[in-house]
Amino acid sequence: MNLLSISQASSLSVQTMTNTSVEIKVKLPDGNSFELPKEAKANDLANKISPKLAKLAVGAIINDELKDLASPLKDGDQVKILKENETESLELLRHSCAHVMAQAVQSLFPQAKIAIGPTIEDGFYYDFEIPNYSLTEDDLSKIENRMHEICKQEQNIVRYEIPNIDKQLAEFKESGEKFKAELLEEHRNECPTLYLMTDKDNKTIWNDLCRGPHLPNTKFIKHFKLLKVSGSYWRADETKEHLQRVYATCFWTKNDLDAYIKRLEEAKARDHRNLTKNLDLFSIHDEVGPGLIFWHPNLGSIRTTIEDYWRSEHRARDYEFVYTPHIASEDLYAISGHLSSYGENMYSSMDIDEKPYRVKPMNCPGHIMIYKSKLRSYRDLPLRFFELGTVYRYERSGVLHGMLRVRGFTQDDSHIFCTPETLTNEINGILDLIQSMAKTFGFTYQVYLSTRPEKYLGTDEEWELATNALSSALKMRDINYEIDPGGGVFYAPKIDVKLFDAIGRQWQGPTIQVDLNLPNRFDVNYIGEDGNRHKVIMVHRAVLGSLERFVGILIEHYAGAFPTWLAPVQAMVIPISDKHIEHAKNILTRLKTELKARVKIDTGNDTLNYKIRQAQLEKIPYMLIVGDKEIENNEVSVRHRKNGNLGNMSIEKFFDMLAHEINTKANN
Repeated sequence: MNLLSISQASSLSVQTMTNTSVEIKVKLPDGNSFELPKEAKANDLANKISPKLAKLAVGAIINDELKDLASPLKDGDQVKILKENETESLELLRHSCAHVMAQAVQSLFPQAKIAIGPTIEDGFYYDFEIPNYSLTEDDLSKIENRMHEICKQEQNIVRYEIPNIDKQLAEFKESGEKFKAELLEEHRNECPTLYLMTDKDNKTIWNDLCRGPHLPNTKFIKHFKLLKVSGSYWRADETKEHLQRVYATCFWTKNDLDAYIKRLEEAKARDHRNLTKNLDLFSIHDEVGPGLIFWHPNLGSIRTTIEDYWRSEHRARDYEFVYTPHIASEDLYAISGHLSSYGENMYSSMDIDEKPYRVKPMNCPGHIMIYKSKLRSYRDLPLRFFELGTVYRYERSGVLHGMLRVRGFTQDDSHIFCTPETLTNEINGILDLIQSMAKTFGFTYQVYLSTRPEKYLGTDEEWELATNALSSALKMRDINYEIDPGGGVFYAPKIDVKLFDAIGRQWQGPTIQVDLNLPNRFDVNYIGEDGNRHKVIMVHRAVLGSLERFVGILIEHYAGAFPTWLAPVQAMVIPISDKHIEHAKNILTRLKTELKARVKIDTGNDTLNYKIRQAQLEKIPYMLIVGDKEIENNEVSVRHRKNGNLGNMSIEKFFDMLAHEINTKANN
């Protein structure tokens, strides 16, 4: 079917209804009902409610599902008409803006072939294959300008059901749209649709294979920004075609767009990969390989402080520290199911004594081996094993990202072995630890309960027990949470905690998983009060996740300006001249011995202002300036990296102030 015939068919699909008999009744969110003809669509309902609403309407929610205004209504439908500036309509806006972007790219680069263009959090992207050409920043500006022209043309966006799949496939192939042809073939039995961009005469200008939904017209699209170009692969498969991915965003108002761009600029300034250059935190080396982190002394100090804090917190909660080998026989991972379910993320085997071994991707099988090393009684439970265990998992090179996405990392991994009767209390204890962590590091968070996915191991009864234990613990602590339907892992439901950083970004944080699968696979038992063997319940738990990722998040959360208790250098002692060095060294020694503080001294020949500025660049919390007056009065002149000059104070007063900040783990 050619584009002209498509537009003619689409014109028929939007003809005004002629049957005015009342045959269906729909209900609005406020409880009011409206009677409409059988052929009524969402835009007809908008017109009946109010002609003014019809002009403002951009889409609808029908029975909790986002839809086009041209979507048909059925008797008994629950309908909400959406207008601009509503959160629910943002996806319509961005999805439609993505089509405008794709049309603009193909207008400027006729050789471009389109792949997919989904909405994502805060925006959307589109993948293109453009033979022998790489898009540049200048091209993004040109594409934006063309998009504005398209929007001003007020093109209609029309949903069109494909009547003849084979004919449409032939047209896609003839025009070189191989990705669209592949997708259409894949979804041919799912009533696939095209979305047409038509002019005021209903002539089709551009189309894409898409399930929608979309806005009715491009006139609603005004405030958008193309952000960057990156590489991608068709189907995320490195053996397939290399594509160019254009990322963009779109908002209903200019203020919202400007605020988002400002957040992006702030995020760039906080990027941990950039901050490491001034703060000397970590490095990655081509000679070693991507995704493998080298912790420099400054970041090593931060990690040590975090680890010491966590060991203390875990001792207080009766955790027992264990250590497991970095390699294990493949037999272990065959029993656990990792080899069959997770094999593509595990590194290739090595032969030892003619037997295949693997580098460990998980710590849990090792903890099970420790548990099974002797017979356990219900009196021994719960057992809480804790390990800062380093694991290795394959990640494609394209998704590696500084410390946030790596191939080797250390988890604060714990596995709790308990009885069904104590399960809820154990989850409650983990939630207490998570709340303490969030407060200490200055995070707010959102909690999700992730339930059984479509493909899962175990019985329905086991999943119900595990899920109920998780929800009961959340309710006991009066924690507000959202349900993530089907978001559980294949072997367990889970609680996921998403951390909000200082600029409002959400990061995957702590997780709690109730696992009834591995105890079955490994036959993990305990002797109950009745003298019989019973299957133990195993709780997987990570509060930091991986140290690499968590510390990467911390760097961006604090923008490199760590609170005093975490800072690699907590104070810099700065003598004004050489004659003040000896006294400055005495202060340095006292800080190290009396407070165990991490301090340095700057005895260089640079000016005082340069030394202060350098300490500021290194984001050191305190600068202690020592000159004649300070020596005479047994004082220090104190500067804070953020609050500036705090004036002179006695050495004892500064010591008390610093000790309080360190001991209370005061946050910025």
